[in-house]
Amino acid sequence: MTRISLALAAGLTIGLTGAAAAAGPSGQLLYYNHAYGVLDTETADAIEHSDYLREFANFEVRTSTGAGGQTWTGRYLLGRETYLELFGAGELPGQDSELGAGGMGVSAERDGDLDTAVERLHEQGVTEPVEFLQTRDFGDGVPVPWFDAVLTTDQYDRFGAWGMEYRSEYFADPRGNTEPANYPGDVGRERYLNDGYREHLMRDVTGVHLAVTQRDLDNTVPLLRAGGFAVLPVPGGVVAKGGGTTLRFDAVPLAETGLRQVEFSLNHPVGYRHTEPIGHSELVVGPGARAVWTFTR
Repeated sequence: MTRISLALAAGLTIGLTGAAAAAGPSGQLLYYNHAYGVLDTETADAIEHSDYLREFANFEVRTSTGAGGQTWTGRYLLGRETYLELFGAGELPGQDSELGAGGMGVSAERDGDLDTAVERLHEQGVTEPVEFLQTRDFGDGVPVPWFDAVLTTDQYDRFGAWGMEYRSEYFADPRGNTEPANYPGDVGRERYLNDGYREHLMRDVTGVHLAVTQRDLDNTVPLLRAGGFAVLPVPGGVVAKGGGTTLRFDAVPLAETGLRQVEFSLNHPVGYRHTEPIGHSELVVGPGARAVWTFTR
């Protein structure tokens, strides 16, 4: 999911519905769902054709169609609850296609929690959040409600975060290949993703390190706080922790933005260290139950 496609959906704004639900015991309402990054063409091509990534993760290249017929083709590493989406420069419309662009979705696990997060956004000083419905077209030309979403603003440099909550209509459509609810009001990430991760090493994304402009960081922090993340200042940026994922944001000039590092948990520990160069990036797996993927420009 990209900012251009979200902005297009926001242009077809439909108000969010549903009664607000209480947050979980930790006060967490929104959890890391996925992030995307726009990489140099050589690295994106190397990722797409990597045999190792197909062994390491539930990996696929997929084209999706969203609101207004907007399409995008991404390279996906899919975990149990979380995933990573990667593009090459020039593969997306507008400013989202620029090298170093990116975005991130944080999503509700319980029906109605996004409404509560929107209420918290007002407390964070976001007086006019942008709320809308995103749809998905499975190829028959009939849009299916996919998820409700909220942006703190529709203005950004190269990075933006959005809150989201999957819709019951999407879970009810068998083409979504989703799982049955685990509890009343379950709209969670584990239900949305299939269990293909079990056949690979990668289990989930546990950390993401991004370099963004100060404006984009300032627009992201209120959403993270409204979602229940603990946001702490660090030299050069912030660290946000919550729901088993650590997010690091460095504030940098526009020319230096981009995805810098992703950390993964593994389904089981490994007793070795494997280093896999992939274009201008390096994936280090093990030893232990952890992998780290570092990107350079």
